[in-house]
Amino acid sequence: MKVSRALLLTLVLAGAARADGPAIPAAVITDPAPDAAYPPHSAQVLVPSHGLGMNGLFYLAGGAGPHPTVVLLHGLPGNEQNLDLAQAIRRAGWNVLTLHYRGAWGSPGQFSLQHVLEDADAAVAFVRRADIAAKYGIDGRRVVLGGHSMGGFASAAHARTDHALRGVFLLDAWNPGATGELLAKAHGPALAALANEHFDDLGNALQGATALSLANEIVSRRVAWNIQSWAPDLTRVPLLVIGAAKGGGDDNRRLADAVTAAGGTVTALTLPSDHSFQDHRIAVAGRLVDWLQSLPVP
Repeated sequence: MKVSRALLLTLVLAGAARADGPAIPAAVITDPAPDAAYPPHSAQVLVPSHGLGMNGLFYLAGGAGPHPTVVLLHGLPGNEQNLDLAQAIRRAGWNVLTLHYRGAWGSPGQFSLQHVLEDADAAVAFVRRADIAAKYGIDGRRVVLGGHSMGGFASAAHARTDHALRGVFLLDAWNPGATGELLAKAHGPALAALANEHFDDLGNALQGATALSLANEIVSRRVAWNIQSWAPDLTRVPLLVIGAAKGGGDDNRRLADAVTAAGGTVTALTLPSDHSFQDHRIAVAGRLVDWLQSLPVP
């Protein structure tokens, strides 16, 4: 018996419904129809931040623009860039800007967590520039910021003061304040050993930073960088929080509850996975695309 492509797609989507979520959006698992006039494409860019150009890549959606645009921030140090999410978001009709912070993965400059926060601000400002929006087909009224782990921390930090964002998403966001409290209990060689235990995957990714320098920076700013205290400032834009039960799920759930209690609009869930959602990639992409498509159009 022959099955039409449309019926096959219907069966696939119906079968994609999981116990932990609704049916997976078509854009997550289906290539878009060809568009000869406006095909999807990529563009390498240098995103300016404090006089330096961060290595960036635009995933540009097919179809006539302008398109809503996501700025997607990676974690520490960025071994997992979540580019599968970028591709799924683009198939749903959104542009995506990915980048490496100053001092990370070949971008010039010195890496620090403070620089990451500054670089997140710079990336959002970049996609809003009139010349960049015109060149890459960006709808400046529909900019969403989000990230994984450290990228979630940086996204939350930026969202505290940027109320023009269309939305913010946090993927098992890291709370450096909580880590700083733990690290502050150790000193000297014990702190160095604990830092190496916490930041054991840096490799050669970061310029000018070590596990110990990151630990010292976190300890010194642990009060200001405790994202749980930011809840009242995260109520002005729609927020998606996806936590990992085997990662920072409890911390992410507490933040989501606190933002909700403060009057924010929050969509929150915890998936039974590890910090990188390694066995729930489709679920994360599905929930993220579904949430993006639900955001109101100005």
